[in-house]
Amino acid sequence: MATSKLSPDAFKHVKVDAAEQERIATPALTFTQDAIRRLKKNKAAVISLWVLVFIAFISIISIWLSPSNPNKQSLNYANLPPKWPGIDLPGLNGYMNGQNKYAGMGKNVYFLLGTDYLGRDLLSRIMVGTRVSLFIGIVATFFDLTIGVFYGIVSGWRGGMTDTLMQRVIEIISSIPNLVVVILMLLVFRPGLTSIILAIAFTGWVTMARLIRAQTLQLKDQEFVLAARTLGESSIKIAFKHLIPNLSSTIIIQTMFTIPTAIFFEAFLSYIGIGLPAPTASLGTLLSDGQKNLQVLPYQLLYPAIVIVILMLAFNLLADGLRDAFDPRSEH
Repeated sequence: MATSKLSPDAFKHVKVDAAEQERIATPALTFTQDAIRRLKKNKAAVISLWVLVFIAFISIISIWLSPSNPNKQSLNYANLPPKWPGIDLPGLNGYMNGQNKYAGMGKNVYFLLGTDYLGRDLLSRIMVGTRVSLFIGIVATFFDLTIGVFYGIVSGWRGGMTDTLMQRVIEIISSIPNLVVVILMLLVFRPGLTSIILAIAFTGWVTMARLIRAQTLQLKDQEFVLAARTLGESSIKIAFKHLIPNLSSTIIIQTMFTIPTAIFFEAFLSYIGIGLPAPTASLGTLLSDGQKNLQVLPYQLLYPAIVIVILMLAFNLLADGLRDAFDPRSEH
């Protein structure tokens, strides 16, 4: 079959703009911008972030705006069930075992989450307790972060005998159960915020140090670090200029996992009676008080337990989201 020739007039020249060819359709993103973009795609992490912001905001404003004094005792209001004005639903109408516990107290007397055995407003104590638990978790994590990052960088950067000795110290600390260390420290110091924070921070930095050491061992052989050493930069300058920025993702992720661990550990200590002394409120002390009346007044344990569960889930979901966002190999 013969093919017909096409005349040159059948073709049309296309004008090519050299500048348009060089233009990048998608703008270049920095590592941080790309991580934020990845994080925004994780709905669970974003929701968890806003939940944590809301809880932190409520707990902070409780310093100035609280339904009542969290430590004010009134035996006339002891063990009152939750009551919401204008809502006639079981568990929220002030009735318990078919009896109106608010009878004869006036219309203006109500407690949204009920009261404890000393007549203290449970909502106010939960707000204050959440703030105290968050404070303990964040401050203890700050010490873990500071000690763990410094220890891990020094161990990984120095290497050799220094690294070996420093790792043996970590192994010795890790071999001692945390609860034993905490009990010993609480015997030395008076029970309170300071002693609990120091007790948690004493062993909590070990995991951070191990992670940072492993990353430092990889980074110190990279070309940009070798180039910096060749140019005569000091170890301190290399650490702040090259190592820490490249370790930021590991630090942020581990921090998000450390905070809920510290909060839960404080709650555990207060629950078993060796944590914060009365009348200081924390989620652990509220759980400890609530379990005494669990069968008769379950709401006293239920509401603090819900708060601590939400905190644990939110921090862990956010940490998972950050881990995926800072991992360039993750696919979305």
